[in-house]
This record gives sequence, C-alpha cells and structure tokens, in this order.
Amino acid sequence: MEVYTAMRHFADSWGLLVMALFFVGVVVSTLRPGAKSSANDAAQIPLKED
Repeated sequence: MEVYTAMRHFADSWGLLVMALFFVGVVVSTLRPGAKSSANDAAQIPLKED
C-alpha cells in the first residue's frame, strides 16, 4: 500500500509539472516562426504518391 501512496504523491506533484512543461513545449514549438514550413510538409505527406 505504501507504493501506491508514493506513486500517488509523485503523480500529484511532479507528474503534473512534467505534463504542464510538455504542454508548454508543444505549444511553443508549434508557434515558433519556422514551424509553418515543417507543418505544411507534414500535411502533404498523405497526398504524396510513391
């Protein structure tokens, strides 16, 4: 039962911090100035014929 409590405390504190930092990183990487060209390239992948 102590393992569950320790994991619960970890998820409540550090897990939340890690998820918040990951979210901020995704938003920043999406909105950076050079992201438009890479996003357009990724959007065209399904339309390319091999």
